[in-house]
Amino acid sequence: MRAILLAAGMGTRLRPLTLTTPKSLVPVNGKPMLEIQIEYLQEIGVEEIIVVTGYLREKFAYLVEKYGVTLVHNDKYDVYNNIYTMYLVKEYLPGAYVIDADNYLTRNFLLKNPERSMYFSAIKKDFKDEWVIKYDENLKIYELEVCSDVEDYILCGISYWSVEDGAYIVGKLEDAIAGGDFTNLYWDNIVKDNIKNLNVYLQKINSDDSYEIDSLEDYERVQKLVKNS
Repeated sequence: MRAILLAAGMGTRLRPLTLTTPKSLVPVNGKPMLEIQIEYLQEIGVEEIIVVTGYLREKFAYLVEKYGVTLVHNDKYDVYNNIYTMYLVKEYLPGAYVIDADNYLTRNFLLKNPERSMYFSAIKKDFKDEWVIKYDENLKIYELEVCSDVEDYILCGISYWSVEDGAYIVGKLEDAIAGGDFTNLYWDNIVKDNIKNLNVYLQKINSDDSYEIDSLEDYERVQKLVKNS
């Protein structure tokens, strides 16, 4: 089992914190978010961890010696959305976790031996333009819909992909990149457009298990929550 950590973004809304530090290496409760993810993955036995870098790539070099991760650089991190980042590491996708590196995980809810593809998701509220998960009585996901101002399960940037589903997504990624019109796409668009051909399930987590940090306001809020917990 392996994991892909997407850490190429610039994190402009977290400036000045990200002027000299990549977004995923900004510390929460004294430790970089990315290091927490790596340690949780290693706790469940994930030995192969690929970190895709972009902005301030040199800042990630220490992770190789400290954790034994593999670094892959996206030199177009400031041109395309993360669909291109995923394309660069597509061969690792079948049988892999995929985690957005700007997520702060408050506990290790990752599964040791997932048997099927899944999105780890929590109920969130008061959000704008987030991807809401639609699922049936068996928790099988049949649609991803962009919504606002509802209280529901949303994509939290944490997923696992079976060998079969991962291979299918790789083919569709290759088609999208070859088509040339992918500038505004995220890699989850590939999943969204092909969800009926995949076997992806909702894996419920608590609302305070994971926080996406996109802005200084997010960062300050999470720091307070962690301090008071």
